[in-house]
Amino acid sequence: MSRGPLTFKQRDVAAAIKAAVQAGQQVDRIEIRRDGSIVVILSNGKEPQVNDKLPRSDEWADLE
Repeated sequence: MSRGPLTFKQRDVAAAIKAAVQAGQQVDRIEIRRDGSIVVILSNGKEPQVNDKLPRSDEWADLE
C-alpha cells in the first residue's frame, strides 16, 4: 500500500516554526493534516489541555 504523494515538505514545517519563534511565540506542537495543511499550536505558558472527547489519530505512531 503506498502512502500517496507528499503534500508538504520539511522546509515548510521549519519555516512555520521559525516564523512563530521570530514572532516571540513558543511552539507547543505542530499538526500536519492529510491535505498537507500545517497547523502550529502555540503555548501560552500553561499546561496543554487534552480534550478526551476527540479521537486521537495514531497514524504517525510507527514513526516514533
